[in-house]
Amino acid sequence: MIGSLSQALFDGLTIGVVYVLLAAGLSVIFGVMHVINFAHGELFALGAYFALALVVPFGGTAFFVALFVAPLLVGIVGVAIERYTVRPLYGRNPLYHILLTFGLVLVINDLIYLVWGPGSVSLPVPTIITGTIDILGINASVYNTFIIVFGGAMALAVWAMLEYTKYGLIIRAGSQDRQMVRNLGIDIDRYYSLVFGMGAALAAFAGIILGGYQTVSPEMGMSVIIPAFVIVVLGGLGSFKGAVVGGLAVGIIQTLLRYYAPIFEGLVIFLLMIAVLLFRPRGLFGVETEEEGGDLLTGTDGGLLTNRTRKRLGIAMVALLALVPLGAGTFYSAYAVTFMIEIIIWGLFALSLDFVMGYTGLVSLGHALFYGLGAYAVAITLLHVSQSAFVAIGLAIVISAAIAWFVGFLSIRVGGVYFAMITLAFAELFYNMLYRDPFGLTGGSEGQFGLSTYYGLAGMGIELHDIGIFVGPVALTGRSLFYYIALGALVGSFLLTRRMLNSPFGSVLKSIRENEQRATFIGYETTIYKRRAFVISGALAGLAGGLFTLNSGYATPSFAYWLHSGEVIVMVILGGMGTLYGPIIGAGVFFGLEEILTGFTARWRLVLGTIFVLFVIFLPRGLVSLPAQLAPYVWGGSGPGSETEPAPDESSVRGDD
Repeated sequence: MIGSLSQALFDGLTIGVVYVLLAAGLSVIFGVMHVINFAHGELFALGAYFALALVVPFGGTAFFVALFVAPLLVGIVGVAIERYTVRPLYGRNPLYHILLTFGLVLVINDLIYLVWGPGSVSLPVPTIITGTIDILGINASVYNTFIIVFGGAMALAVWAMLEYTKYGLIIRAGSQDRQMVRNLGIDIDRYYSLVFGMGAALAAFAGIILGGYQTVSPEMGMSVIIPAFVIVVLGGLGSFKGAVVGGLAVGIIQTLLRYYAPIFEGLVIFLLMIAVLLFRPRGLFGVETEEEGGDLLTGTDGGLLTNRTRKRLGIAMVALLALVPLGAGTFYSAYAVTFMIEIIIWGLFALSLDFVMGYTGLVSLGHALFYGLGAYAVAITLLHVSQSAFVAIGLAIVISAAIAWFVGFLSIRVGGVYFAMITLAFAELFYNMLYRDPFGLTGGSEGQFGLSTYYGLAGMGIELHDIGIFVGPVALTGRSLFYYIALGALVGSFLLTRRMLNSPFGSVLKSIRENEQRATFIGYETTIYKRRAFVISGALAGLAGGLFTLNSGYATPSFAYWLHSGEVIVMVILGGMGTLYGPIIGAGVFFGLEEILTGFTARWRLVLGTIFVLFVIFLPRGLVSLPAQLAPYVWGGSGPGSETEPAPDESSVRGDD
């Protein structure tokens, strides 16, 4: 027992040192620049692949050369990322950095696939650091010992640099009070590229030594980025000491759970993350800092299109969508109906996020939680409770709304990046519960449900594919009928949320988005209003997830994976946040580009990620703002739309859509 515990602690220390190097760079970048870098995991993977490219031609003897050359190359990549993508966003809300770096995740990950291909490969290491040795009765791997010694030395060197050099002094001062540093005549902005490059190099070091310990794969970056965020939250955003303590703690806790309670391995650290964010958001060693930057930018109306024109276009678009199933099999294949159902469901999902993000400024990085809840609620209901699809959808909405109330009750007490992090933690907690199924709720392989095609409607005990509605000579059955159900859900949700936003409740939400402090001063309990918006948003996301499961016949843990939350944020930004209809357009553009690009390359996320990065930098208000952007060039002024829209006041705010 003692020997097993000692071995587990030794292995945990090995992983912990890797986490220290990974989280240290992430934490220092945030401390100085207030940038939450989601692409940090991809820089971690890029370091391993650069080392692989250097080592494979020459064998394991080149490992030590690669250990220093590859991080230097990744550091240069980091400097380029800061200079050409992150720098244009200074002065904006820090949450735009999250959105930008998520786009970079798609770009870098697909570049890795494009250059090195899929699959896992081993990173050769020199024979001098292979084999085993006996350390205090433990049969320890020489390579594990090397990781601990080398990683510890690297962490110590970074700490000494931060503590005893002029460069480190400026970094530490900038992390505590950037304005004070500027007042002393130091251009702190000049140091940003070096800080980002150093953080990228540390991530590369971690990727290389872990690549020699396990294997190198394109997914290794995505697998470590969430634990890295757990570490920096536990230790404190911006704290190097916190990164060290948090990295070692998470590495040891994860390994002990893997040895003695593997079913809870992915749950405990997220519970710790949630607890820290609730009771001490700054972490164990972090300090209170004020977030810099402006508000999130919402879509703009006006320009070439008046309100009446936009309304007519909307009605025409719905009418056009209603015709899609009628032409299937005649003018185009039946696949068009399936494809449009997916767009409609994801359009509803994007609308649900926009209701809370675009109108209260709360960026939820865990909105896939409610999408997954709706999917599993429908699956469990159909299998164990009722064969009525309407009952299943109703329960999906109610359950998603209830969990959204609970998550909102706990989460909305924190704001900004902390709110984004806590919603991410809740989603990852749910994802791990589904995947590991510690309570036997799903009963499937790794949490996966597979349903038959039996979708009973209203308890009638008949299959969806067996019922039909006749529209003239056309019979609507199966997929075509479901298309209209999904379209009706989308249009109904849009009209409902639009009505809410044109009510006094919506006016308060918009005032919170524009200036929460002023809304508080005039007597509104902003926390209550934000929580209500979050509940409505969660219910609509649950509806979208439930519809997807009804349509596809399955539910998997991947529905709640953080990448899905990122994808729906991409749709919201592409279309135009704060407009309701913009995110629906964004969903259509997202899947339309995917459909077109997959015909040419499997690496479609590379192109889509690049487009998203360009949108965040140059067109953050989304596609719906293009008419207003083009108006000066077409009309030589602000356009006709700007003259027809009255200025909003505090008592009654007109809808944005």
